[in-house]
Amino acid sequence: MADITKDQQHPQYKTDRQVVSQLLAGDATDLNLVELARLMIRYDGFPGARDIQADLKKALSRWQLTESELFEKTRAIHQQGDVYKGLGRGREDWS
Repeated sequence: MADITKDQQHPQYKTDRQVVSQLLAGDATDLNLVELARLMIRYDGFPGARDIQADLKKALSRWQLTESELFEKTRAIHQQGDVYKGLGRGREDWS
């Protein structure tokens, strides 16, 4: 019988790891805030990528925000306009 508690590898791990490293080294800009929120949603409850999950919490703490405050700020950012405009993203990344 397979071990169902084994951590899984997320298909976006490699690119997400790069983004998380940039978040840890960067400031709480609008783009970084929405990226943090996006990745927190993606990895919420995901059975794996524990390093990414821990680093997302570190970035949140470093910027002295709670998860609720982050989501409140990012909702306002998205209402103001397209924060990703002009960044060369040809597709939405919701996986």
